[in-house]
Amino acid sequence: MDWRRDLPTWPNAELSRLVPQRPHRWHVQEAGNGPTLLLLHGAGGATHSWRDVLPDLAGDHHVVAIDLPGQGFTKLGVRQRCGLDHMAEDIASLCKAQGWQPDAIIGHSAGAAIALRLSQRLRTTQDQAPVVIGLNAALGNFKGVAGWLFPALAKVLALNPLASGLFVKSVSGPGRIQSLIRSTGSDLDAKGMQLYERLIKDTGHVEATLTMMSQWRLDRLNDDLPTLGTRTILLAATADKAVPADVSEAAAKRLPNARYIALPGLGHLAHEEQPTMICNMIREILASEGIAGSG
Repeated sequence: MDWRRDLPTWPNAELSRLVPQRPHRWHVQEAGNGPTLLLLHGAGGATHSWRDVLPDLAGDHHVVAIDLPGQGFTKLGVRQRCGLDHMAEDIASLCKAQGWQPDAIIGHSAGAAIALRLSQRLRTTQDQAPVVIGLNAALGNFKGVAGWLFPALAKVLALNPLASGLFVKSVSGPGRIQSLIRSTGSDLDAKGMQLYERLIKDTGHVEATLTMMSQWRLDRLNDDLPTLGTRTILLAATADKAVPADVSEAAAKRLPNARYIALPGLGHLAHEEQPTMICNMIREILASEGIAGSG
């Protein structure tokens, strides 16, 4: 995405800034005061995914949303650092450099996996690991997880430098992107669809997402789940066609300090379909974990 061309019409653009922190130049949106919440989008997404959630939660929290490496407006510095562990390490470095001590990390889809790994690297002001709230947590290796946005061969195509351009051409037909979004079980308004269309037609964003997919490995994280003491709440939409709700339910049973909450009738992009409801649930969860807003 082009900063000068695209940012002025991007959601919450007034909160945006670029932060150079090796190895990437990060796009950050930051607002509010109170306990710090870090928002992590899923593969192929960007800060736009939190367009209604961020300003709502910022009413009584300090909220930070970032674009993952190469996605959205974050400029990719090193292609080899797009896997789970490298991203967690680099986001931890960004947090340390900016003085952020998240009390909670809220991750959507693949962002929830990053949140769990990141929680092991960060400490709150009370010297505890941040609470993790996963929204439709993608805790399985890419199958249908990324299939909601890319064809099944995307992982192989990521090795081809022409893949991003070929993919952009393949989704340029009328209604193709809308069909991709609806295949997740979510139906967005016209604004939401248009934002995804802008992202999916950006070759740099697509290339970075394909690179992330090609490096994505969850075996070690899944092996570690029974030993992770992180306080974890997994919210799973029952109509999610990209990451079935039973993925979160099974993960919650393996995590020693986790809860599973079903979201009836919503799809993979539940927080974009019903942002007010999701924000209210997040506040209730935070309060139950002793993280009270400033209001």
